[in-house]
Amino acid sequence: MPRFPDSEDRLPLAEDCRRCPALAAARERICWGAGPRDAALVVVGEAPAAGSPDAERWRGGNWTGMAYTGQRSGRKIRTMVEELGHEAYYTNAVKCFPSAAIPHDDPEAAADLDCPTHETDNREPHPEERANCRPFLREELDRIAPDCVLATGKHATQSLLAVEGRTVDGFLDLVLTVQECPTLGVPVLPILHPSYQEVWMGRLGYDRESYLAAIGEALAALGIHS
Repeated sequence: MPRFPDSEDRLPLAEDCRRCPALAAARERICWGAGPRDAALVVVGEAPAAGSPDAERWRGGNWTGMAYTGQRSGRKIRTMVEELGHEAYYTNAVKCFPSAAIPHDDPEAAADLDCPTHETDNREPHPEERANCRPFLREELDRIAPDCVLATGKHATQSLLAVEGRTVDGFLDLVLTVQECPTLGVPVLPILHPSYQEVWMGRLGYDRESYLAAIGEALAALGIHS
């Protein structure tokens, strides 16, 4: 079991945010980044999931207010990073749970829900929502000043590379290939999202051991050693 973050490690950048009405209507808490302020690695996910309010500890960022603290993806990515011998600061490109029940352009749909928002599925964050959150993400990177960002999945990678004016068409072609990002000020290493890594690792020619080794080698090439 990986170490659960201390709430003192949480880095709230605003008391409240209403830039995205649909996200504000769906969330339980804003999911801020958490981790050591001097971390060499920042791990970026897409957005918090609905979470599990009845879980003992790993309830997810929508409930804990800290990124990657869910029972599945949170525990999985934190275990991987610990096995690589690193500590990291964890955050998301979008800070609030995007509920599939509340379209980005119709936040009033929340009033029509027959169940609490935390029981609904996620939807993909809208580009405008990613853009609204991007200043928070850039401020986190400025404050932490990591040596590398691990972007978990296509959408996190897309949010980061958008700072460079780049789009992501073939995400799998970018996996484990360091992306230089001079505007962002830190290189980005795209990796598989923890929820889908078992599906795609084998198709990319890896098992779990060789996949972790490849991440470690890419980090080592950047001068980041365990």
